[in-house]
Order: sequence, then C-alpha cells, then structure tokens
Amino acid sequence: MALARRDRQINSLQTSAIMEYTGGGQHLKVRERIVVDRPASVRVEVMSPIGVALVLAATGGQVAIFDPAKNTLMQGRASAAVLDRYARIPMAPQDAVRLLMSLAPDSAMLAFAPSQYGLTADNTPYLLYREPNGVTDYLTFDASDNLTSLRQTLANGRESYEVRYSDYRASGPGGTIMFPWEVAASFPGTGASVKFRYEQPILDGDIDDSIFTLAPGDDTRTINLGMADIRFTDSQPVRTD
Repeated sequence: MALARRDRQINSLQTSAIMEYTGGGQHLKVRERIVVDRPASVRVEVMSPIGVALVLAATGGQVAIFDPAKNTLMQGRASAAVLDRYARIPMAPQDAVRLLMSLAPDSAMLAFAPSQYGLTADNTPYLLYREPNGVTDYLTFDASDNLTSLRQTLANGRESYEVRYSDYRASGPGGTIMFPWEVAASFPGTGASVKFRYEQPILDGDIDDSIFTLAPGDDTRTINLGMADIRFTDSQPVRTD
C-alpha cells in the first residue's frame, strides 16, 4: 500500500511556508519556518519583516514559546490547546507532525486491512478505518495513490477534523517521493481552518535535536504556561494579505 510505504519513507520535514488561519473572528496570514521530526517534535518560527516574531518548540511532551520582542520564554506541557493558541493547529504534537507530513493518523492502523474500501460515486478511491476507540478515519486518494483528504470522526459522531492535500510534486532525496506542497485543514469543533503553502520542502534532511529545545538567556523572563496571559497576536506577526 502506498500509504504504508510513505509512512516508512518519511521521518522529517523542514520548510518555509505561508500559513493562513481563519477562526475566532481572526484572519491571519504569516510566513513561517517549520521543522517537524517524528514522532512528536515540532518547531515553528513566525516571521516578521525584521526577523523572528515568535518561536514555538515542542519535544518530549514539553513545549516552549519564545517572544523575542518581550524577551519572554513560556514553558509547559505540550498539548493540543497550546499548539492551537500559538501555532494555530489544535492537535497534540504527534498528531500535528503526522498531519503536516501527510501521513495516516496512526502507523499501527496501516498493519491491518481497512474496514471498508472502494470507489466513491465519482470514482475516487477511498479507505475507511474504524479504530477500537470508535474513531473513524476516512481517506481518499488520487489516481496515483497520493493521499488527497483525511476526515476523522469521533465515536460520538462528531467530526474531529478534515485535511486536504494538494499540489503533489517530486520531492525528497533524488525526487523519489511525491509530496504535497499545500495542506489545508478544518476543525469543526472550533470553526477554525488553517492552510499551509510549503516552499521548497526538505524531507529527511539533517536535523539537530537541540532545535526543539529553547533555553532562556541570562536576562530572559520565564513564565509557566499555566500562568501566562500572553496571546499569539501579542507578538504581532506580520500579515501578508
């Protein structure tokens, strides 16, 4: 299966991107630098015309957010709520890594046959997996077996998220991996949507684990995330629209 093969092939992603977010009465469009490494390491740098406006780094279940303008470092447990607030992805780091890399929600599910498969009314190939916890994953593919969409529904019937992948190009070492340069996700529970437009993504490049850890300087103010009252927009990421 192409999806399982991709899961074995790709372990990391580094790319510049244009991130566009809509939700909660906000519309943001910013340039970012994104680095993700499986299983659950994430670094996002939000850029401004004069440099870095905000840095989020998560690894080992912990997260740190650095605001250069305030020389403030916030630290705490890495959670979906924290990534939602500062990176606009309401998912735990491991789930965010897999979404950004166009992988199935869970490697383990690929070891089993799908609960259902076939063609939609317009001849689009699809797979449906029912997980033991009642979650359902519905995946569609193009004629070349590239993943085009993933919709996850919770056990209570509510849709968790839907993500669409497009603009596949030959990428990776030797151009041997077809990889989507556009990722668009929607989250019905919050009414938010986010789109990433990648720019020259690097797959499985050299990554130093230290980039996922942020350490305070001698004069840096440090705050426990549980006590922080600093919002993403406080750093005033530049709008490009």
